[in-house]
Amino acid sequence: MLIGEVSRRSGVSVRMLRHYDRIGLVKPSARTGTGYREYGPQDLQRLLAAEALRTLGLSLAQVGQALDDPDFDAAGVIERLIGETEARIAAEHSLLVRLRGIEASEPRSRQDVLDVVGLLSALRSGDPARRVAAALSTGSEPTGEEGPRMAGQLVDSYLDEPDDGVAGTLRWAVARAGRPALEALADRARDIDRQVRLRIVLALDEFDDPASSSLLAGFLGDPDLAVAGHAALVLARGRAGAAEPRVLIARLVTMVVAGMDDVGAAEALGTLAQSSPEVGSEVVDALSARLDSRGADASQVRSRIAQALGEVGGTDAAEVLAGLARDPDPAVRSVAEYLLG
Repeated sequence: MLIGEVSRRSGVSVRMLRHYDRIGLVKPSARTGTGYREYGPQDLQRLLAAEALRTLGLSLAQVGQALDDPDFDAAGVIERLIGETEARIAAEHSLLVRLRGIEASEPRSRQDVLDVVGLLSALRSGDPARRVAAALSTGSEPTGEEGPRMAGQLVDSYLDEPDDGVAGTLRWAVARAGRPALEALADRARDIDRQVRLRIVLALDEFDDPASSSLLAGFLGDPDLAVAGHAALVLARGRAGAAEPRVLIARLVTMVVAGMDDVGAAEALGTLAQSSPEVGSEVVDALSARLDSRGADASQVRSRIAQALGEVGGTDAAEVLAGLARDPDPAVRSVAEYLLG
């Protein structure tokens, strides 16, 4: 088969076929009497194999090695290509996010576009000091009903920030952004990354309005105990009315049992118990129900529950503590006796 027919059937240009011949990738097995290239069945199979490998992103040198070297590390090459492809996708996604951010800012002039690009570049800079400066400049803009420009981009930068110190500054700027930033936080509330959800809860703590409290209440059911627990602690500090009391109490009791910021959770339960006799009884009942916890740390759980009951106070709590003063574990007895005075 002559080169022209090979080109028509394979879709590979004549120019490329000649190049393949020059570099030894696909050489015709014969020549006609007048010197024209003549490709046989094996040549065509090699050409099709070469084109298939090229679609995977291999260079011509890698294609030749794959076809000629029986020890060619195909798996290693594919793994490297996957990494390069993922990097390109990430870069393209980053560009898309940036363009959408510019679009969302509704620039009305060339200067508006330049200002937005400058802000986005600073927020995504590899220099932490530059990111902090961008956050400070954003947070210092006048706040009104609309809040600072680019609130959504500011929230995204805060949630994706790898440096906790910079994140603290960005969190301050997010709080200054007002309602637009609050809405952007709500949009990310179901993020699959627990660190992002925890950052959202930390940011909501900086807001002081019913909408932020309502969002915090939604985090009480978060599958991650740290996220749900921090939301519970924030709500217990003067925002308990935004949550269902039993749900809030149950979450705080779970923290006591798990030993996750159990001192803070116990103090929060004590504060809730003072709000009304009914709530106080619910707190004592919820703590008492966990005294039969099993496991290697069961005695430590009872000790933490005793300490929480000491924060709650009152007759009901004292009755439960009296029972714990007879606990078979001396450490539990000691805590209960101390709290009973």
